[in-house]
Amino acid sequence: MSEELRRKVLDLYKEVDAEVAAAGPVCIASGRCCRFKEYGHVLFVSNLEAEVLLADAPAYNSPATADFCPFQRKNLCTAREPRPLGCRVYYCDPAYQETGQRITEKYLNRLKTLAEETGTEWCYAPLHRFLNHPEQARCEPSGSPPQ
Repeated sequence: MSEELRRKVLDLYKEVDAEVAAAGPVCIASGRCCRFKEYGHVLFVSNLEAEVLLADAPAYNSPATADFCPFQRKNLCTAREPRPLGCRVYYCDPAYQETGQRITEKYLNRLKTLAEETGTEWCYAPLHRFLNHPEQARCEPSGSPPQ
């Protein structure tokens, strides 16, 4: 991933964070967001997000599973800064669900557009796939061999 593309993803995250903050969802630090199997959800991420995450996240136990996020410690995220879109938008707050879905769709479309504009192949998969196969997160322009 080029530094320019990485910066664009991080800038997009800043916009997401501002929009989520403006919506004001309540977080009680229950950790439900990271216990996927227990609460019946899956965290999907794009290869762009995975590459940003993998570049800056702390070490994690491998292999990762679809059951929980390996970056959760004591109900808190240890990969807070590079966390993907789904993590930034997800809150258990019932009053926020519709807004969260709208924000997710808006910025997921922006990530797809960013991939198209940079000629980057788009891949969208559960987090554990990228954690177990980090080579699949490399964002190389279509047709270019990974470096």
